[in-house]
Amino acid sequence: MADTKKKSAKKKAVEKVIKKPPSKAIKSVQMDLFSQFITNDLESVSNTVELWESIPKYFFTPAQVEKLRTPTGHADPYEQPYTFKDIDCTITIHPALIKQENGGYKAFFPSVTEELIEETLKKILTDKNYGIHDPTKSETWVKFTLYMVQKELKKRGKTRNLNEIKQAIQVMSLCMLTLSKGKKELWRGAILQDLVTVDREEYIEDTGALHAARLPLFISHAIDKLEYRQFNIDRLMSLNTQLSRWLYKRFVHHYKYASMTETHHFMFSFVKNSSRFLAGKTERNNRKKMIDALNELKRKGVLMFHEVQEIKEGRKIVDVKYTVTASLDFCSEQKAASAAKKKREAILVDKSK
Repeated sequence: MADTKKKSAKKKAVEKVIKKPPSKAIKSVQMDLFSQFITNDLESVSNTVELWESIPKYFFTPAQVEKLRTPTGHADPYEQPYTFKDIDCTITIHPALIKQENGGYKAFFPSVTEELIEETLKKILTDKNYGIHDPTKSETWVKFTLYMVQKELKKRGKTRNLNEIKQAIQVMSLCMLTLSKGKKELWRGAILQDLVTVDREEYIEDTGALHAARLPLFISHAIDKLEYRQFNIDRLMSLNTQLSRWLYKRFVHHYKYASMTETHHFMFSFVKNSSRFLAGKTERNNRKKMIDALNELKRKGVLMFHEVQEIKEGRKIVDVKYTVTASLDFCSEQKAASAAKKKREAILVDKSK
């Protein structure tokens, strides 16, 4: 009898930890503003949150993950140092353990499919019918079905089958991220927190069930403070490499006043320390990877020109300076993004009076 009471108490304790999305719509000016854009094509734009997206979490390749796994299929957490605005940080990624058909569990780390699905879910979040934001709790939820995710990916040329999407959603909800500055832990959580099914009893197996997931605090805070930026998600998803997409997001946040007469420059060392996409065995190959990414950004209409200046000590290349000039399309998109930000800020001020 006593054991039964203990089990019941434990079960209730677990149930209290699991959050559920609000059962009713919440009136939120911030969520309304998050859904407003300045564009002629609403389907082509979304929002980007610099602080959250600066965290390197999707750099794992299948070969790298295989090396990290033990013979039993498990893996230890992976620590990755990186730099954000000259601040030295570390992200520790605890792998998701997913049950396999043989009954055993296998470790998975987030990778390119999870990256693309996060972009898709943030786009779905901009639809007022599927986004919920509670400013009193700084909580943001996105509702979606697996079919919705598949449709959005296919529309942008990043097709994934339903099994791939199911597994990616599980990885995003089960892997745990710990962000630290020095020895101080700043935040811990999953990419998709408190994943629940809203309208049916079935869980992730039902591709038509409406799911909901609570997004990380970084995104909720950005919505509250209007600290996000409009960008062309179609252009982002058309890019073939993760480094190209990382650079494009960087330009969106830091080349805000892009014009065909104003250049923007950055260093190879900065990209290497801030991302995880220049970790090849030789610097020559890493530098080639940078040039390939810049050339892709030119082909896809983000850049018009780029110049390369090698920094040497003697005959050794110690760094590289890249100077880029925006394309006309990117200049127009950045002007629209800045106008959208000013409009949101003005509306929020008026609402607060």
